[in-house]
Amino acid sequence: MGSHHPLLVLAAAAACALAGPAAAQTHGAAAPEGAVSTESGLLKGVAGRDPAITVYRGIPFAAPPVGALRFRPPQPAAAWQGVRSAERFGAICPQFGAAAERFPMDEDCLTLNIWTAAPPGETAAALGETAAPQGEGGRPVFVWIYGGGFAEGHGSDPTFDGEALAAKGVVVVTFNYRLGPLGFLATPELSAEAENGRSGNYGILDQIAALHWVQRNIAAFGGDPAKVTIAGQSAGAGSVQFLAMSPLAKGLFRAGIAQSQVRDPRDPELRYLATSWRPRAAAEAAGTAFAADKGAKGVRSPEQLRALPWRDVLRGSERVSDTTVDTGSTAKPPLFRPVVDGVVIPTGFADALAAKAYAPITVVAGNNLDESGAVPETSFAARRADPPGPRAGLPPTNVTLDGYRSWAAAKFGDLAEDFLRLYPAADDDTAARASNQAMRDNARVSTWLWGRAWSQQIGAPLYTYYWTHARPGPTRDMRGAFHGSELNYVFDSLDAVENDWTQEDRRIADAMSTYWANITKHGNPNGAGLPGWPAFDPDRPLVMEVGDAFAPMAVAEPAQIAFWQRYLATQDAW
Repeated sequence: MGSHHPLLVLAAAAACALAGPAAAQTHGAAAPEGAVSTESGLLKGVAGRDPAITVYRGIPFAAPPVGALRFRPPQPAAAWQGVRSAERFGAICPQFGAAAERFPMDEDCLTLNIWTAAPPGETAAALGETAAPQGEGGRPVFVWIYGGGFAEGHGSDPTFDGEALAAKGVVVVTFNYRLGPLGFLATPELSAEAENGRSGNYGILDQIAALHWVQRNIAAFGGDPAKVTIAGQSAGAGSVQFLAMSPLAKGLFRAGIAQSQVRDPRDPELRYLATSWRPRAAAEAAGTAFAADKGAKGVRSPEQLRALPWRDVLRGSERVSDTTVDTGSTAKPPLFRPVVDGVVIPTGFADALAAKAYAPITVVAGNNLDESGAVPETSFAARRADPPGPRAGLPPTNVTLDGYRSWAAAKFGDLAEDFLRLYPAADDDTAARASNQAMRDNARVSTWLWGRAWSQQIGAPLYTYYWTHARPGPTRDMRGAFHGSELNYVFDSLDAVENDWTQEDRRIADAMSTYWANITKHGNPNGAGLPGWPAFDPDRPLVMEVGDAFAPMAVAEPAQIAFWQRYLATQDAW
C-alpha cells in the first residue's frame, strides 16, 4: 500500500476528513429555541458560571475509534435524532497519571467542548439567516491542544475552562485526541494495511479531524471558521508545529501559539521533549517490540492488536522511554510520540524550515522561568535530599557541584571549559544557580535563534515571551514558575481551579488572557490598556517578559548568546 502517489494520498485523506455523516440532515436548518444545529444533529448547551456564556460539552467530532477503527484515521461521527444534551464532558482518552483516577475514561473519547458568548438565537444568525455577529463571519475561534507528553491530558481539564476567554470575544474549543500507544503505535503491519502506507499518527489525525469539524460547524456557535487560532502547551505546542507543517492541515487556521516547546532544531534539548519526533523506521521497530510483549505469546497482527482490551494495549507504556535518542544528557523522550512519516508529518523541524514548508501563520512562542531543568532556589535543599527519579521527558536538574560538572562535561565535551568559565561554580549552591542560569539562557537563546530562522525562511509575524510568575499554593517553593504554570493565567481560569489566588494573580490573569484573546482576534497581542509587546526582531535579542513584569527583556548577555550559538552549531539538526 506504500506505493500510492503522495498527492493522491493527501487528496483522499482530506476528502475523508471533510466528509460528514451521510445521515445528518439538520445542519443549517432552523433549530428549536435554545438549540444549535450541527452536521450530526441538534445540541442544547448549558449556562456557564457567567450566564452570558453558553457551554457545549462532549460533542462527538469523530466516530469512536474502537473495534475495527482502532489504529486507523478518525472517521465521521454518526448523526443522532432529536436534541442532544451537551451538559457533560465526554470520557477522557485512555491514559495513565492523575487524570485517569479522577475522570471517566474510555476509548470512545473523540469529543470536543465549546464556550461561546453567542446566544443560540445569534448562532442561527451566524448560519446566514440574519447578519452575523461582530461583523462579517462571527467571532474569532481559539482551539486548544493539551500537553502531557502525548501520553496524558484531556480537553475537559478545568485549567482549560474557556469561560473568561469567551467573555473577551472569542469562541473557545477544547478537544480530546488519542494518546500513548492508542494514538501513536506504528508497526509494519499497521502501515501495510493503511491506505497511505503509514501508521502511528492517529493522535495528530484526530487533531486535524477536530479542526475540520470546526471549519464545518463553528459558525453555528457564533464563530468564524476563517479566523481560527490553534494553541497548545508542551506536546500541544509541538502539535501546533506539526500541524503548521502538515499538508493535511493546510488552511485550517491562521495563527498558532506554542507554549514551552519551540527551539532551534539543533538544540539537543528538543530531542527529549514530547515533541521529539520519531523517524518512520524507528517508530515501526519500536512498535513491533512493544506489541511483542502483549499477551502470553506476543501480538503482531493488526487484528490481534484490535482484539486486546485497551487497558492491555496501554500496559507498559507508562514506563517506557526511548533510550536510543542522544540528548546530550540523561533526559530521554517518551516512546509514543509523533512520527515523521512523509505524509501526515512530511519532515522534521529543520527540513521544514529549510524548505519553507511551514504555513505562513502568525506565531507566538515562549518558555517558562522554571522548566527545562531550571528550578526555584527555594527547592535546592529538598532536591538534594530527595532527587527525582528518571521519567520520560524530564530534564536533568543540577543542584550539586559534582552533578553540575559531570553534566557539563557530558553535554559540552570540548566546549565544557568555555561553558564553565561563563557559568562558574565553586560549591553546591553556586552550581545550582549557575545551572539555572545556563538552562534559562539556553531556552531563551534557542527560541530566539529559531525565531531568526522563522523570520528568514517563513517571514510571517512572530511574537516571543518568557513567563516568570510563580503561582501561589503549597507547591510554590518547590516548583516556582514551572512547566505549565502559565495556563491558568492564559485562560483566566482562576475561578474554575481552587487555589489561594491573590489580587495580583487576578491582575496577571486578566492581562495574559487579554493578550491571548487579542492574538486570536487580530493576530497581534497588543491592545488598549496593555504594556506594548514588540514583534520579534531578528537583529535584537529581546523577549517579552510576562508574569511578574510585562516588558521586553534581554535574551541573555552577548557572551552567553555567542557561546550557545557556537555550541548549537556543532549539533545535528533535528
